[in-house]
Amino acid sequence: MTDRSVAVKAAAEPDFLQFNDLACEAVGGKVIFATDEWFAPAANLLKREPPEFIASAFTEFGKWMDGWETRRKRIAGHDWCIIQLGVPGQIFGFDVDTSFFTGNHSPYVSIQAACLDQKPTLTLEGDRTGMAATDSQLAAVATLGSEAWPELVGVSKLQPGYSDSCHNYFKITCDQRVTHLRLNMFPDGGISRLRVYGVGQRDWSSVSAHQNVDLVALTNGGVCLGYSDAHFGHPRNMISLGRAANMADGWETARRLDRPKKLKADHKGILQVPGSEWAVFRLGHVGVISSVEVDTNHFKGNFPDSCRIEACYLTPEEETRCIRTRWNSGKWQVLLPPQKLRPHHIHLYGEAELKLSQPISHIRLVITPDGGVSRLRLWGRPTSTNQQQIPASKL
Repeated sequence: MTDRSVAVKAAAEPDFLQFNDLACEAVGGKVIFATDEWFAPAANLLKREPPEFIASAFTEFGKWMDGWETRRKRIAGHDWCIIQLGVPGQIFGFDVDTSFFTGNHSPYVSIQAACLDQKPTLTLEGDRTGMAATDSQLAAVATLGSEAWPELVGVSKLQPGYSDSCHNYFKITCDQRVTHLRLNMFPDGGISRLRVYGVGQRDWSSVSAHQNVDLVALTNGGVCLGYSDAHFGHPRNMISLGRAANMADGWETARRLDRPKKLKADHKGILQVPGSEWAVFRLGHVGVISSVEVDTNHFKGNFPDSCRIEACYLTPEEETRCIRTRWNSGKWQVLLPPQKLRPHHIHLYGEAELKLSQPISHIRLVITPDGGVSRLRLWGRPTSTNQQQIPASKL
């Protein structure tokens, strides 16, 4: 329960981290049951913000911790909780983060999963610190039969919460849609965050061919498949729900070092610079785009000068090749020509500005020269051509 050690150079991160966190509270994820929450409530597992440590913070139950921490178990059994995903979908990997739990982390963990037809009526309300599951809650959760759910992660050892060991990554192979998880701690202890990386899966059979849908939204199955730079914020943030909470909730790159010493602009006011940054997304469904929204909310002194959007239709095999070549594909066509951007502003582009009217499956947002974008929306109509899901993490 002390400050973490000085960071050392981390090993290469797994590729599934580019996917969306399907369990985050920001997309509706919630803990609906926990056996024990004495020191810190299980709801903390799903916070969007990274965990923090405050040395002087204590509650009447003991040391305040920014995670889920159970009491030292003195009865038979082990601690576990049930998590309802905010976005049901296909999972490719987990990050079980033990940050700051250095003498009190859970020694072992396992994760089970299920796809439930109906949401359970279980709920946990308010601050649960100092509480444990009641007999009635235990009886209610028993009806789910969660102890028999298939394992995605078998019983595995966790490393303590120092900066060079806190991220416990588990890459999995699961072709099934998942709605709920059971996180097991053996036997007790603390975990700071659970990140559930995957791709949302929507039932498109109920969507009319004439209905406009945000085809790149994470709730509709949109996913980031590559990018040039994500120094201050990952591109996947742009397809999250609602407007961004702050700059950290968007995509922001480092400042490019190849900028001219003296900047010049063309007749439209767009800067003429040699470099740019990009991010590629696969749409949740093939479709025809009718309007685009580029939101620079919160980016007031660090917004891009301009942006353009390219698009294409790719087969699964073509997508695989593009990922391997970092998206140097010759199939890109201009969907939205270069547009001058403004700070802290929602930019809307309709059919008058868009140049493509055929179905597309992938888009590339290009910003010049660098900067931040908080949200990207691509409104359009899904076409009848279904797109096969390809897990880029396996390529």
